[in-house]
Amino acid sequence: MRRIRNRVAGLDVHRDTVVACCQVAHPNQSVEVTKQSFSTTSKGLGELATWLRDAGVETVAMEATGVYWKPVYYSLEGLFEDLWLCNAQHVKNVPGRKTDLADAEWLADVAAHGMVRPSFVPPPEIRELRELTRYRKTQVQARAKEIQRLEKCLQDAGIKLTSVASRVWSMSSREMIEAMIDGERDPKALAAMAKSRLRAKIPALEEAFSGHFGAHHATVCRQVIEHIDFLDRSIATLSADITERVCPFEPAFIILCSIPGVSERTAEVMIAEMGVDMTRFPTAGQLCAWAGVAPASHESAGKRRPAGTRQGSTSLQIALVEAAKAASRTKGTHYSAQYSRLAKRRGANRATVAVAHSILDVAWHLLTNGTLYNDPGAQFFESRHDPEVEAKRLQRKIEALGFEVNLTHTAA
Repeated sequence: MRRIRNRVAGLDVHRDTVVACCQVAHPNQSVEVTKQSFSTTSKGLGELATWLRDAGVETVAMEATGVYWKPVYYSLEGLFEDLWLCNAQHVKNVPGRKTDLADAEWLADVAAHGMVRPSFVPPPEIRELRELTRYRKTQVQARAKEIQRLEKCLQDAGIKLTSVASRVWSMSSREMIEAMIDGERDPKALAAMAKSRLRAKIPALEEAFSGHFGAHHATVCRQVIEHIDFLDRSIATLSADITERVCPFEPAFIILCSIPGVSERTAEVMIAEMGVDMTRFPTAGQLCAWAGVAPASHESAGKRRPAGTRQGSTSLQIALVEAAKAASRTKGTHYSAQYSRLAKRRGANRATVAVAHSILDVAWHLLTNGTLYNDPGAQFFESRHDPEVEAKRLQRKIEALGFEVNLTHTAA
């Protein structure tokens, strides 16, 4: 196989060490191979960068190993012509004697012969934003779990608050629960704390609070409420920082928010996960495949089999699915019509993923062209049908029910 890169290095990255293999091809077709191991501390990575530069390396390829690749990649970023982060599934070595030196040499070899392609690594400002949005998501999920834990504790105490109120965590619910924590046990006094529309359910609330809320329930509920308050403050702090960091990308942010179903928080996640430079993804299809919302392909012996969707960015997938569910509930939009058509035939889950695919596909085109979203409307699919064909289809359907139909053209 022809060698297309002459000065290549492969890095086998671990937590404490990184093994480097440098391959330098000479004009006489000989290849000089040198190997060395370095520490992953700042000092060791500095020695690695110096060793690679002294060898005249132009392309450095490393395998994406957990989070351990990050300090190595960041320390070498901008020092070499090509710095590649490779998908571990794309650089698997053939079975045989496995060593760290052999893995590093294999990485250098596949990069030199063009047998692997680099993964997408966003620029530093996008990486920082991604770190914040992902951590905020974990905090939001933790908050939801704490609310579920509060409901579990109330059920254990025989307090059927959620049988009457729509949510276990609201202003009225919190005041009632805090009163029980402070020692109030009278169902009538607790029910009287209801606010707004919940006051119409006071008789039902009195019955719901006739439980056995004990001291241990009060201790658990107090800790849960304090944890929820802490998470609320944490989410607010993160959101404020994220909002400030999104300001340089305001044009892209406005474009994404113009898409039905895409909220401000979803737009922040989309920017953090895929960036705003769509030249990194040559086509919209490649972006959708990278995000994991495009259908995979499986063909063998000329037969194509369903393969579901590809693996992709989990955080972006979750944000797109949430946006798709919101878009499917909008009235009179293209996405709501698309969801309704597909859900009848393929089910709700597949319809949601299809809408998520459409949202990301449109986002790529809008960010590429710098234009806002213009919804084609719910009649988009119907307008594409040939009236003659559609009329004959409906005629056959009515005749199958036992009716006679005569088709007559009317003036437009």
